[in-house]
Amino acid sequence: MATPDADFLPTHVIPSDGLSAWETPDASRPTVPLDALLPVQLVERRGDWGRIVCCNGWSAWVDGRLLVPVPQAPPMAGAQPARSADLRRLLARAKDSLFRYGQAVDDLAAGRADGETFRERTQGLRAGLVIDGEAAWLYDVDQERWVYCEGTGAGTYAVSSAPSGDRAPATPAPSRTTGEVPKRTQIVDWPGES
Repeated sequence: MATPDADFLPTHVIPSDGLSAWETPDASRPTVPLDALLPVQLVERRGDWGRIVCCNGWSAWVDGRLLVPVPQAPPMAGAQPARSADLRRLLARAKDSLFRYGQAVDDLAAGRADGETFRERTQGLRAGLVIDGEAAWLYDVDQERWVYCEGTGAGTYAVSSAPSGDRAPATPAPSRTTGEVPKRTQIVDWPGES
C-alpha cells in the first residue's frame, strides 16, 4: 500500500455518483470504481481520458470530462493586497465593454444588425469580471492579467501572456483583435508570499 503524499494538492474530485476507472486509457480494462467526492490530481490528458493520482499515489485513467474541478482559493493567504488606483479604471473599462457588447446583442436580436455587423462591432472587445461579495476578479486588458481585488486593494492573480523582458505593461498582440483566445493562463504568486 502506498503512503499518503504530504505535498498532494487535489485539482479535482470524483463526481457525487462515483466514477469508473481503468488501468490504461482502454475501456476494456476496468479497475475498481472510484468513490464519490474522492480528491484526485489530474496529471495527464489524452483526448477525453484523464490520468489521475490519488493522495496515496495510486493512479488510474478516468473519463476526464466528468471530473469536478476544485476551486482554487484567492491568493491572499492572510496577506493584505496592495492599494491600487487601477481598480476604478479596470471597472470603468469592463463596464464600457459590457455596455458596448450589450448594445450589439440588442441590435442583433432586434434585427437592426446582421451577423457580420455584430462581429465588426464586437471585434477587439475583451472584458472579464467576477464579483463575489467583497472579492472581485477583474481582467486588465492592457496588461493581459487577472487582478484579485478587495475594496481598494489589488494584486495580480493570473497572467495570460509570457512576461516581457523589461517588465513594462504588455501591449495586446494584433491577433487579439481576431478574437483569438489566449492559449494559457498562469497563476502567479501573491506579492509577499513565498
